Amino acid sequence: MKDRVAIVTGAARGIGAATAQVLAQKGAKVAVTDIDVELLEQVVATIKQAGGEATAFLCDVSRPEQTDQLVNDVVATYGKVDILVNNAGICPRIPVDEMTEEMFDRMFNINLKPVFFLTRAAANVMKPYKWGRVVNISSTGGRIGAVHNSTVYSGTKGGMLAMTKSLARHYAPYNILINAIAPGAVDTRMFANVAAEARDEYVETVPLRRFAQPIEIAQSIVHLCSEETTWVTGATLDVNGGVVMV
Repeated sequence: MKDRVAIVTGAARGIGAATAQVLAQKGAKVAVTDIDVELLEQVVATIKQAGGEATAFLCDVSRPEQTDQLVNDVVATYGKVDILVNNAGICPRIPVDEMTEEMFDRMFNINLKPVFFLTRAAANVMKPYKWGRVVNISSTGGRIGAVHNSTVYSGTKGGMLAMTKSLARHYAPYNILINAIAPGAVDTRMFANVAAEARDEYVETVPLRRFAQPIEIAQSIVHLCSEETTWVTGATLDVNGGVVMV
């Protein structure tokens, strides 16, 4: 991935931070973006200490004007965009009867809206080069439906899988490959707010009998971003310890 330029959203922690670090290790120049500037700077420092190249960009991905500006800023900094990882997302654990319209809209705005608007902005930069990789981070919830009070979250992640296929068809003539990853439970802050009993119950459904570490998801993401992936687009890679097998 030497000299490739990658944007990773939700890169301040968890899967996003791990993905940014692996991309940098492989030689990419990484634009890490989030709304938490302090944590972003820590990720950039970690990457630079390991000999990689990265720059932090503040961006609220729920606002298309900011995602358009993000792409412009990355091009101004690095000259192009080759790779986009749509990782930013939230998953508040809210029962169906307690869901508000405000929170419903917030989840769709953060989890799904950027998959369209940020992908479009990045792909328009990729098109002249006839090369690009986009990886959308979905979830097993998007595959099999809600678990642990995450009905609306699952809806955003299922929508992401359908949008991945449509965008993959649209941008295929430009050799821009667009795929999705559907992780199972990962040991990050997002799953930390699940009750211990529910966590234990979930582990019992996992053939590998454990949660994933962020680096394990990151390695699969980076593979789909690489030169090694040339004949895969519109696909969903299940990385879940065997919970979903299709």
